[in-house]
Amino acid sequence: MGTIVRTTLMSTHSIFKDAEVLPGGAVRADRGPGHTITGDLRLHNFYSSIFRNSRLLRVWLPPGYDAGENQERRYPVFYLNDGQNLFDSATSFIGVEWGADETADRLIREGTIPPMIVVGIDNAQGNRTREYLPYTTREVPLKSVSGKKYPRFLSREVMPFIESTYRVMSGPEHTALGGSSLGALVTLYTAMAEPGVFGRVLLESPSLWVSDRKVLAHTRGHKVWPQRVFLAIGTNETERERSRQQVIDDVLYLEKNLRIAGLGEDRLRVVVDPGARHSEGEWARRLPAAMTFLFAE
Repeated sequence: MGTIVRTTLMSTHSIFKDAEVLPGGAVRADRGPGHTITGDLRLHNFYSSIFRNSRLLRVWLPPGYDAGENQERRYPVFYLNDGQNLFDSATSFIGVEWGADETADRLIREGTIPPMIVVGIDNAQGNRTREYLPYTTREVPLKSVSGKKYPRFLSREVMPFIESTYRVMSGPEHTALGGSSLGALVTLYTAMAEPGVFGRVLLESPSLWVSDRKVLAHTRGHKVWPQRVFLAIGTNETERERSRQQVIDDVLYLEKNLRIAGLGEDRLRVVVDPGARHSEGEWARRLPAAMTFLFAE
């Protein structure tokens, strides 16, 4: 089984040229015609010494973040891969976004989840697959991959920057990580490689097939898991019927290993979504339930 390489080409130079610079070197995301942003979304041009490249970090701030009465308040933080696809249809894959800004805003205002910061970590565009693959695999013609560096990229570069720039709460109980497809694969890999860093994890349509399902083998016997995990798959993820059943079976096998490790219904939510495909639209539709399970108190 292969994977779709999801990229959105952009010029960060044009985004930051002549823009008002906010604290931490951010600029406000474009809210003009064609953009679909709700709330306060700030963009940072972020250089990684680990990957030796730059990308955008998209930081969505909750309602009232800058209010005077909240100046001492700190917030949980939700890191999500493929940041291009989260907040704005103008930057997302085939123009379909997750609606993470609208969903978070609504759930916060309803009191369903606490106010939080959502950080979208843009993929590396042409190097997305290389950075999200922890292992080489015959289905993807790459001689070398760098996904094993991704946990260090998050914990040693992205997180310290966000923690020094924004008022975020520390500790795994206040720190979440999520992704879809290959972004979910590297999320799962990171949760195991950096135990105790992320206490809440979202795995949408994870690409567990990579390298003869090596990541599934690594989950057997693994003991230290996040406090809450939301795991979802559609029943129509691929074109071939046999492959559709295989991706469901892979998710159910992961569920079995997590249950064996002690994750009961209060810690693990598994969704097999009838008719759902492998797309941003499906992940957007399931996001309210995912965020509610992961963050509701």
